[in-house]
Amino acid sequence: QVQLVESGGGLVQPGGSLRLSCAASGFTFSMYLMSWYRQPPGKERELVAAMPSSGGSTNYADSVKGRFTISRDNAKNTVYLQMNSLKAEDTAVYYCNAARRRTVGGGWQNYWGQGTQVTVSS
Repeated sequence: QVQLVESGGGLVQPGGSLRLSCAASGFTFSMYLMSWYRQPPGKERELVAAMPSSGGSTNYADSVKGRFTISRDNAKNTVYLQMNSLKAEDTAVYYCNAARRRTVGGGWQNYWGQGTQVTVSS
């Protein structure tokens, strides 16, 4: 059974930091592109950061560059999102995503976590 379990969300003041974790199970974690998405209130889900299976070059949304860092530990089947200098506009539900291109039939295999709430407010 595939599971992605996020943790580490909560309420933080502007300028503060949080570290999100996503523990994966039920699939070969090291073979998947791992990403963090977020969905602010009343808005669509958007990509925040992504890291390939090799742990190589990462990709960030312009709005979080220089403040957020994605990392992964393939030995622990876990992906992290370190969030610094948080702003009110970072308030959202943050989702963990695992993706891999299908070897048969085309397209992508996607798994999603249940999400964790991050609220930035004074």
